[in-house]
Amino acid sequence: MFLASLRTRWSSLLGAFVAVALGVGLTAAMGLGLDASLAGPDRPIVRFAGSPVVVLGQDRLTVPVERGPDTTHVSKPLSHPHPVDAGLLRDLRRLGPVQLDGGKRDAVGVDAPVRAVRDVVDGRARVLTGDDRRQADPGTARDAEAMVAVNSFLGTAGGVAAFVSVFVTASTFAFVVALRRREFGLLRMTGATPGQVRRQLLGEAFAVGVTASLAGCALGAWGGPRLGAAMVDAGIAPRSFTIPGASFLASAPLSWPFQLAFWTGLFVALTGAWVASRRAGRITPTEALRDASVDSGVMPWSRRVIGAALLACGLGLLVWTLVTDPASLMKRKTYTVQPMILITAAAALAPLLVRPVVRAFRLPGAVGLLVRENSAASVRRTAAVAAPVLVTVALAGSLLGSAQTVSEAKGAEARQRTAADLVVTGRDLEAVARREVPGAAAVSASASTAVYVREEGSALVRSDARAVRDPAALAATSRLPVVAGDVRDLDDRSIVVNEEWAKRGVGEHVDVWLGDGRPARLRIVAVLARGSGDNGAYVTSANASLGRRDGDGGAGSVAVAVPVDRVDVRLTAGADRDRAAGVLAERSGGEVRSAEAWLAATYPRTKAQTRLGLLMLLGISLVYTGVSLASTLLMAASVRGAELRALRLAGATRWQVRGVVAGEAVVAVTAGAVLGLAVTAVSLGGLAVGLARLSVPVGVVVPWDVVAGVVGVCGVVAVGVAGVRGRA
Repeated sequence: MFLASLRTRWSSLLGAFVAVALGVGLTAAMGLGLDASLAGPDRPIVRFAGSPVVVLGQDRLTVPVERGPDTTHVSKPLSHPHPVDAGLLRDLRRLGPVQLDGGKRDAVGVDAPVRAVRDVVDGRARVLTGDDRRQADPGTARDAEAMVAVNSFLGTAGGVAAFVSVFVTASTFAFVVALRRREFGLLRMTGATPGQVRRQLLGEAFAVGVTASLAGCALGAWGGPRLGAAMVDAGIAPRSFTIPGASFLASAPLSWPFQLAFWTGLFVALTGAWVASRRAGRITPTEALRDASVDSGVMPWSRRVIGAALLACGLGLLVWTLVTDPASLMKRKTYTVQPMILITAAAALAPLLVRPVVRAFRLPGAVGLLVRENSAASVRRTAAVAAPVLVTVALAGSLLGSAQTVSEAKGAEARQRTAADLVVTGRDLEAVARREVPGAAAVSASASTAVYVREEGSALVRSDARAVRDPAALAATSRLPVVAGDVRDLDDRSIVVNEEWAKRGVGEHVDVWLGDGRPARLRIVAVLARGSGDNGAYVTSANASLGRRDGDGGAGSVAVAVPVDRVDVRLTAGADRDRAAGVLAERSGGEVRSAEAWLAATYPRTKAQTRLGLLMLLGISLVYTGVSLASTLLMAASVRGAELRALRLAGATRWQVRGVVAGEAVVAVTAGAVLGLAVTAVSLGGLAVGLARLSVPVGVVVPWDVVAGVVGVCGVVAVGVAGVRGRA
């Protein structure tokens, strides 16, 4: 009976098969990508390849922290690493030949025994051997940062794929049970127990899960290298990143990505069918005698409770985040995960929500009336079509909308706190005095640096900072969101912090480590609003150096200030901007732009890589939606033959029948889009409240173009499938 059911019902299970296979294929490809990213890029050693040992100047800050009853050490990369000093260089030359890289002293190669080098270095620098020598290459740090983005993208894509896969599979099996009520009722009448009915449905899910997982693993082995190439072309991954090809049959028993993908696919199939099987087991023998056109009992109390609990959890988590940590709403993990809870809640309550939404439509003519009434009466079918549209529209609106809203807020905040007319940027800029720039009211030179603070004795936190030469000029060229104190009081023994710091009282002293690792005890003179996270700390140039360098003539060592990388210039009323820009370009050696042009380049609406990555995620969801729509409509059409023939007998033309079927598909897609936009409104509304609490300019951005495109594709797929099958 089990095999006969599979042969008969294969078309109704095709949607679940494709959904699981796609999910497994994506999981396998993402797993292969994560495996490749954890292994690191396979690039040869560039610097000091001929030296067995590399001595790298001290580039990390290591401090003790408390972890429970124990004390451990944590490290952070220094903003300004130390060079290999002359004294250490002399000691190394006594051991053997030393290779230099031109005038750079951040690292040197040594041809000497490792043990002897370690004894000589004695903690003054880092000793690298083997593949670790690659850390001295200039591209290593860039690759490490890029790999963080790669891992984030792969993890997010895998999570979205798993979420949508479970959702589509569960919806497919739930609709299968709804269509097979009479069949299961007949089985019960012939003596089948509820357990046998459940086992039949779970057996079908097991068969679908095994075959789909095997097909998905093969698909992942084929798609992994192509995924890597697409990420490189999109700028998400560095050029050196590759996902090696893998033979599924040869490596599946040993490779963790294939193991994870296969068992996840099987688990998804069984999980998606488990709830449906419990419902199938509760079908009574009298269901075989029922032939009602209006769906009833579509929302059992268990589903209502689960949906309400998920809705309360999603809204409660949003409120709790707004109260305790509104800044986390701006993080990708938060605005990716939280909407999924609301989406699941809306999908669980879809049969309850779809009917009033459909009733609100006013469609003209007899066909319109029939479309509306059919959609409201067959609420299971309407909800099954609307649910995947709800998911994709909500993901499109929430993910892209949140990313664009955050980017827009950061840009608006930067424009709000910038009072300069001209901005000069570049590396190693020459200092320019105010009197040298015609029409200048204030000239503020600053450099990028960082400070480190040990919070509550258990965490080492890095805070990006700006090192300024003239605090009064900083106040004149900016509109910093000061909530306490005065920025102009900044001196060599003080610091400006923001509300994110544990210690933030004006007049308090805070123990920090500067960008080169020097400890310092500084007094807080001003506190800035927390903002979007770009309101960093401020110190004077004396508290930002590149470490100590050997002095001229070997007379000891001197601290070298961090080179200026930005100059903000405020002009007087009526000043000649072009003339001032020309002088600045000549004297500073940097690129001079208007403040508006600099802000547009530094704070784009959304980074191209971020938008492209999110669009790839939405593409995954859209594929699932298309599969689910086609599967649901094909299954529904298979049991509507008598209904559509009755319409023809009542006088409807063939085109009117097709119009009714296509209209029902459009109504269901529209209802799903409305519910998806409702989830989007809640997500973006919560983000807007969080931005307001952080004193960030609020301007919610809804990606209407992407949402309209998603709804359009869903509508075309639904109408196309419904029109093909809508024949009496």
